[in-house]
Amino acid sequence: MLTTMLHVAQSCAFNPDTASTVKGCAPTVNQGDNAWILASSALVLFMTPGLAFFYAGMVRRKNVLGMIMQNWVVMGLVGVVWVLVTYSLAFGPDWGGHGFVGTLHFAGLMHIDQQAVPGESLTISPIVFVVFQMMFAVITPALITGTTADRMKFGAYCVFIVLWSIFVYAPIAHWVFSPGGWLFQRTAEDFAGGTVVHINAAMGGLGVLLVIKNRKGWPGTPMKPHNLPFTVLGAGILWFGWFGFNAGSALAANNLSAHAFVNTNTATAAALLGWIIVEKLKNGKSTTLGGASGAVAGLVAITPSCGFVNLLGALVIGFLAGGICCLACGLKFKFNRDDALDVLGVHFVGGVLGAVLIGFFGTNSFNSVARDGLFYGGGAGLLGEQCLGVVCVAGFSLAVSYILAQIVDKTMGLRMSEEDEEIGMDLSQHDEEGYDFDSVLSGVRSTLTGGQPISPFAKPTAGATPGEA
Repeated sequence: MLTTMLHVAQSCAFNPDTASTVKGCAPTVNQGDNAWILASSALVLFMTPGLAFFYAGMVRRKNVLGMIMQNWVVMGLVGVVWVLVTYSLAFGPDWGGHGFVGTLHFAGLMHIDQQAVPGESLTISPIVFVVFQMMFAVITPALITGTTADRMKFGAYCVFIVLWSIFVYAPIAHWVFSPGGWLFQRTAEDFAGGTVVHINAAMGGLGVLLVIKNRKGWPGTPMKPHNLPFTVLGAGILWFGWFGFNAGSALAANNLSAHAFVNTNTATAAALLGWIIVEKLKNGKSTTLGGASGAVAGLVAITPSCGFVNLLGALVIGFLAGGICCLACGLKFKFNRDDALDVLGVHFVGGVLGAVLIGFFGTNSFNSVARDGLFYGGGAGLLGEQCLGVVCVAGFSLAVSYILAQIVDKTMGLRMSEEDEEIGMDLSQHDEEGYDFDSVLSGVRSTLTGGQPISPFAKPTAGATPGEA
């Protein structure tokens, strides 16, 4: 994500011991860049409600509010935890010099004005960088809800998300995005979060799934999406917000941001087509759900690579992501793992594809800091670093997420009771329903003799009083 800007200016890093930057490296804040990154931050925040609709449409009617609420509450939880603790752990001065995690120097945003080089960017204010990164920290744990849909207790979910943000997200963000991080130092490339966001969240979801187990009745009981228009609406919001996610990660309103924008749209379009083509060849039909899922798969895959590949690379990565993720989503049945809304099939597989394919399609044609991949004469070095990053992030996230899920399960229980699961998340967790069908039905039932349902479009009979049919 921040690789370009960070490598350019890492020699100007803030020194917490002297509360100063290297002489001559004082940043020049560009107000246009500030405005673009603040706007991008708003776009990225909008992605989380979009994700809520995307997921809510795919669950059964009795769980629609439960899914929306799990995504919604993340904005509150992470919005507080980020400024208090996790920003400092992710982007504070390295703790111990091993590149594993930051210190608490910026906890509560203390000393933030001393961070004259925000995330090592030279052109935006420190607080702007805090805001932009916060939105990434918000949506990442929200993605986990797609794996655990329909069965996780709300209170336990809230506790897990706070712990996960501190002990999983913050260290991995430090590894990859912070100039002190060990993967950053090895020049692994991740423009906007293929490892930090998508692979991390997918493995986090798998860690919880290994503890919480499959839904009651899965896979024998039909669990069809109840509202596909919600899902398509959510996918559209995600596509829209993703331009802030990817193009904003240039940390400036510049040519690199424009390339990332075009690559994002191109890969997403190609992935949408790749998914529905594979669906057509495999099942004889292309589906609306497939079109929405294909677009998201393309967005995921281009996230780590949008600032490091050219238009051809974006096309190939997007098309491959659409087709391969479509096929990968069926593997959960083979392995008997109820990844309810295909987070592993889309976010893990798509994230891995996007990160690894940089090793083949990477080019410095428009990004002077980028390294050339195999197809552009760069050798296998970059590919090796990309694979190392994928394996280490996935392994760490899976292991620590599983441990955290076990701790929460043993202390307060992760999973709803069978009775609550049967009732649904809406009523059992929130005492609400997404749709008030009783009121609708009462308006179309006759109170006359026989009590037969009457069409709400029937014309009133002669002499009928208002409200009678």
